[in-house]
This record gives sequence, structure tokens and C-alpha cells, in this order.
Amino acid sequence: MPVLAAFMVPHPPLIVPNVGRGGEKQIQKTTDAYTRVAEEIAALAPDTIVISSPHSEMYYDYFHISPGESASGSFARFRAPEVHFTEKYDSEMVSEICRLAKECSLPAGTKGELYPELDHGTMVPLYFIRQKYSGGKIVRIGLSGLSYKDHYKLGQLVSSAADKLNRRIVYVASGDLSHKLQAYGPYGFAKEGPEYDERIMDVCSRGAFSELFDFSEEFCDKAAECGHRSFLIMAGALDGLNVKATQYSHEDVTGVGYGICSFFSE
Repeated sequence: MPVLAAFMVPHPPLIVPNVGRGGEKQIQKTTDAYTRVAEEIAALAPDTIVISSPHSEMYYDYFHISPGESASGSFARFRAPEVHFTEKYDSEMVSEICRLAKECSLPAGTKGELYPELDHGTMVPLYFIRQKYSGGKIVRIGLSGLSYKDHYKLGQLVSSAADKLNRRIVYVASGDLSHKLQAYGPYGFAKEGPEYDERIMDVCSRGAFSELFDFSEEFCDKAAECGHRSFLIMAGALDGLNVKATQYSHEDVTGVGYGICSFFSE
């Protein structure tokens, strides 16, 4: 069973103490849930950790998968350069995903990299994971402006590549929820904000992945969400598996929704 588990996680830089400088305490439930995720990943000891991030390279009509043997990054832009990472990429798995994508005419590959540094949508999950588990190479995948179905299809290819290479993988879908939950939040308030968070947490807590397609793009835009397509890729990676879904936490105290769920293959 190549896909051992998947996790839906947020990526607020605030949660890193060196960045938050005490502000992280207001999202303690998210921190506690993240620690649980890291411990569970460590217990699984995957060969590869696949992370999809809304802040990796993103194109309208193409899925960018990070190339090369490794990449580095830090929280320097968030005033914490001392928190940094150097990660090895699973280049063999990247090549297999790209081969499968070409075979089925899905526009995905390693071309067009402009920013090789690790992004915060990747590093926030790694901040917690690497405290508990130092093993496993990573695969970093960006989102695109392509259809929901194409995102789901890419997830299916991730699973197929893992199966082909006999990789034991964990999928980490990085993505915040609505950014319009509170009037004092960074984008103000919109009624679609709380509606999105309530719906997405319900869907993911039940593992009802087919319902991810019921969220119109117009509704998602009004809610100012950032993780929906990341969750769709994750859902594709879990396609055909019996999954136990569990909600760990949801918080909206900053005006941005942070949700954490796990999905274990049974």
C-alpha cells in the first residue's frame, strides 16, 4: 500500500515561534494538532513525503513539480532566517510522475522553475515534521489554474508513481481555508468565508472527497480560500482506497481558517 496516509494542514508562518514571537499562542489548538500529525508521520516512516503547496511555482495551464536533487529555504522574509531547511528531492519519483503525466497528456512537469527556494507553504509542514522525523525525501508540487478534475488526476498519478516505484508515501496537502472569516482579518469579512470553512471541514472530516467538486470556483474566490486545489490533489492520491478520516482541529481566530484532518489507508 504505497499511500500510507494523507494530511490536510495549514501553513501560517505565525505558528513558527521564531516568527510568531508569542503570537503563535493564539492558535495553540492548531499547533497541538500539527504535533500529532508529525508524530503520526514519524510512526509511519515513509520513504517519501509528497507536499502540494499553493505557494510553490504556479502556472495557469501547467502543474510545476520541483526539479533537481535538493532545495533549501528559510523564514528570512518573515524575520526568522535562523529557521531554515535543506531537503532532498525524490527525483526518481518526480521523473515517474512526469512520465505518467506525459503519457495521459496532463500538462505537468519540471519546466519553468523561477524560484527554487522552498516556500512557506512547504516549510511550515516541514517545521513540525522534521522535529519528529528526519527521514524521507520530498516531492514538491505546485497548484495551477487547471480544472478540479485535472488536480484530482494529478493526485492519481502521484499514487500510480508510488505504486510503480514501490514507494511508501505520505501525502501532505498544504493549504489555508478562507481568508475572510473576521472583519479584523487580513482580507476583511465575507459571508462565504465561514460558509467555506464549515463546508470544507464537514467534507474532509467525512472523507467525502467527491463533494470537493461541488464547490464552485466563484464561491471559492469569494471565500478567498487557498487550499482547495491542494486538497483535490490529495483526494486523487487517495482514489480507490478505503480511508479513515479524522478531524483534528479548526481555528479562525486570526481571520484565516486553519484546518487539520488525517486520512489513513485501511
